[in-house]
Amino acid sequence: MPLANQPDDLSRHLTVLPGWRGFVAASLGKPMAMLTPAEYAALVKEAELDAEAKEKKITYDEDRLDHHARLQVVATSTVRHTVTCGRRLIILNRGAVSARRGLIVSGPANTGKTIALTQLGLAHELQDRRRHPGQDERIPVVYITVPPAATPRMIAAEFARFLGLPVLRRSNITDLTEAVVGVCTKAHTGLVLVDEIHNISLQTRTGAEASDTLKYFSERIPATFAYAGIDIEGGSLLTGTRGDQIAARFTGVATHAFPYNAEWKSLVAQMEANLLLHQHKRGTLTRLDRFLNTRTGGMIGTLSHQIRGAAVDAILTGTEKITKAGLLAVDLDIASRRKSAGDEG
Repeated sequence: MPLANQPDDLSRHLTVLPGWRGFVAASLGKPMAMLTPAEYAALVKEAELDAEAKEKKITYDEDRLDHHARLQVVATSTVRHTVTCGRRLIILNRGAVSARRGLIVSGPANTGKTIALTQLGLAHELQDRRRHPGQDERIPVVYITVPPAATPRMIAAEFARFLGLPVLRRSNITDLTEAVVGVCTKAHTGLVLVDEIHNISLQTRTGAEASDTLKYFSERIPATFAYAGIDIEGGSLLTGTRGDQIAARFTGVATHAFPYNAEWKSLVAQMEANLLLHQHKRGTLTRLDRFLNTRTGGMIGTLSHQIRGAAVDAILTGTEKITKAGLLAVDLDIASRRKSAGDEG
């Protein structure tokens, strides 16, 4: 079974069990409560005169910074479709002895693939806890990322690290595989999430062997496997004999940039509703939703970075509100900058 103790610095990583459980726990936690305008004004005034009040304000502001630093998940149509499709496959796979069907979430970078994948995992974990309350030994979800140029042993080692199993230099792939399969089977793992699957190329011998290792895990572990990666359908993962096997057993969900439409407006409004700023007027961002669509290219990841970054600046500078100028002050990612320059040209 998994090791009980993990280093504290790993508790934030989804690719280890404590980190995943922390992610699930955060989803169940109550949202941070804001001070009223009068309370905050009083705290600011007191902080200028009293050291204890100053420390209290610093703590309050740090908590708000942490809130905005976290990825605020919004229920996009892609997330909802991924969760619906994934849960359907999990149920259908319950009676399958072999040849279980899986899911591939694929699309351009920054279009919310990891969000969709982790929200599927969250939905399954919460459903499993409802069905089996108090059974803390269960590990309903395993989440790993595929390292660049992954070898079969590296894939097995990622599974082992998530579960807290020792990965020693002398551990061979057979030892790691058997240990992982044993733990997952005993812990009733029902969903395996594999992110960055585009790092596997079937055009190389090592990549083909890594793909075979994942297939072997899927045959030994009685779970549904869900992959996410960049432009999988246009890559090498679904080519050749091995690729044909994957394509025949996996359902695809495509992520994409959002056009300027009702859903985009709703996404901006949801993100604005999550802000914890004392001078921000609700509706400011919704009035800028067309500007935000043009600036971000409709990429949900870029939109989230823009709004959260502007919120962090608003707290650090004391303005406590987001304006168009504040959004422009947050640098775009390189891909969005290139697209914006191309559009202007």
